[in-house]
Amino acid sequence: MSEAGFPPGQPARYRLIKRDTMNILGISAFYHDSAAALLRDGEIIAAAQEERFSRKKHDPSFPEGAVAYCLAEGGLDINDIDYVAFYDKPLVKFERLLMSYLATAPRGYLSFLSQMPSWLKEKLFVPSVIRKKLGYEGKILYSTHHLSHAAAAFYPSPFEESAIITVDGVGEWATTTWGVGEGREVCIKKQINFPHSLGLLYSAFTYFCGFRVNSGEYKLMGLAPYGEPRYVDVIKNELVDIREDGSFRLDMRYFDYCAGLRMTNREFASLFGGPERKPESKISQREMDLARSVQEVTEEILLKIAKHVHKETGKKHLVLAGGVALNCVANGRILRESDFESIWIQPCAGDGGNALGAALFAWHQLLEKERVPDARRQKATYLGPAFSDEAIQAFLDEGQIPYTRLNEAEIPAKVAELLASEKVVGWHQGRMEFGPRALGGRSILGDPRSRDMQSVLNLKIKFRESFRPFAPTALADHASDYFDLRGHDSPYMLLVADVLDEKLRDLSEEEVQAEGFEKLRVIRSELPAITHVDNSARVQTVRREDHALYYDMIKAFYEKTGCPVVINTSFNVRGEPIVCTPEESYTCFMRTRMDYLCLGSFLLNKEEQEAWEEEGDWREEFELD
Repeated sequence: MSEAGFPPGQPARYRLIKRDTMNILGISAFYHDSAAALLRDGEIIAAAQEERFSRKKHDPSFPEGAVAYCLAEGGLDINDIDYVAFYDKPLVKFERLLMSYLATAPRGYLSFLSQMPSWLKEKLFVPSVIRKKLGYEGKILYSTHHLSHAAAAFYPSPFEESAIITVDGVGEWATTTWGVGEGREVCIKKQINFPHSLGLLYSAFTYFCGFRVNSGEYKLMGLAPYGEPRYVDVIKNELVDIREDGSFRLDMRYFDYCAGLRMTNREFASLFGGPERKPESKISQREMDLARSVQEVTEEILLKIAKHVHKETGKKHLVLAGGVALNCVANGRILRESDFESIWIQPCAGDGGNALGAALFAWHQLLEKERVPDARRQKATYLGPAFSDEAIQAFLDEGQIPYTRLNEAEIPAKVAELLASEKVVGWHQGRMEFGPRALGGRSILGDPRSRDMQSVLNLKIKFRESFRPFAPTALADHASDYFDLRGHDSPYMLLVADVLDEKLRDLSEEEVQAEGFEKLRVIRSELPAITHVDNSARVQTVRREDHALYYDMIKAFYEKTGCPVVINTSFNVRGEPIVCTPEESYTCFMRTRMDYLCLGSFLLNKEEQEAWEEEGDWREEFELD
């Protein structure tokens, strides 16, 4: 550092503020999954997505609710914030938008007109928006989109140094990058630019198969094992040219996203036998095969990138972020088949995590603060709000809601007993998770040994497509008894692993030959409710230091049943964000066929509740994704 208090060659706006503690507020906003994060002297104090407060799934709006929460969690007001760090460069993104529209004119004219009001009102004037919305008068720092991803991946990781790969739809221009993290520095070495995007290729198939872009990609990944890779050669010969180092180029004749009107066009449809599937219509074998095919191509590209990056960097460890890093099937293959010894994936890998990445980038790289690697820096991503028993009881008593109060020592055994009797239990405990996965803070739990639990949860609890699999949480010390994780933990449910052969059952010839959704009827393992049709599972491992009560409950279930695994799915229904508050948990409990709700120290039995009355069918009020 120079005597002036900022790095040589850096502008004065990065001057360090002298104060006993330094508070940095990170913000991502305006595209999807807006979020806020708070650092105090480099410690992650709080982080949350705006959707959890606005109740609008994937909410892109300025994260006023998330900022208010972060400040409250830190015991601060906006005047205590030293820097606000924004996650990308709006002017550079606007440049890309204008150049893309000009390149496709006049096709993108209507889309251009629809986009301009939001740009001219907010997106181009981020400092004004921040000052107006928050009453903030201090300094604003900027990262770039993929530097924010890289920072979110590397800085909370346990590694002193690592390779970094970030892959998403698009930031300013970059869509895929690789680089290195060393000490307090992150550096992007190479990038692939828009319109060539692996994330947008995957989203194009998401759109073509009738699911919503930026939320339906999970569905496409879950649908893939029902299909056959019949279209892999078509994709590789016509849509994407893949090089040996994993770099790629798309043939833009088949895509319309540059013009902003739709993801694919008639030429794309002609390759795959007709127009896109209409949302909510019947899923055909074609959609299953398309899902399987693009999933295999995506995995091939990511593996080639990982192997090339390992060769170029020589690093033992790899960190991942960007929306494509939520493709846990591909992550599992990178873990098993690349040359890296270990990988760490940012649990909020999409744009929401960039609020945290921007804040960490500002702290370590712009302000030159040292970094000590710490596997627990992200606090197992339990970074959202918690609610005291006093607050929960006040809510229950005010609503005259029947409950039984348990002490903390009673909760694990009681809930384990309910799960063992095949009851479905809503679980609202401690701080809410930061990221798209429920990890034992806001979860719905079930018995994985049940043959019926997968269909019960999908159709009667989640109100979602029957083909979608459920994930297990396993005690970390016993996970290797059931899943091929190669000795790694998976605390953020971002790795898919095979169920071990000894836990599978021998299938009849008829069961082996099952096709499409007939595969759903096949009982494949000792844990049928969490074993997907390709004998895999998206595993979360939990240690007691991560979430003591959740761990103790699963341990009690293990002691009672001999099974160290429970079903863990997110506490929400289709079309809604994961619940945040006790009121939202109770509402979701009453609107579904959950049997019990464990809300802090309070256990609610559905049979003891008064009938839930609402006008009309509430499920029709939500825009289904």
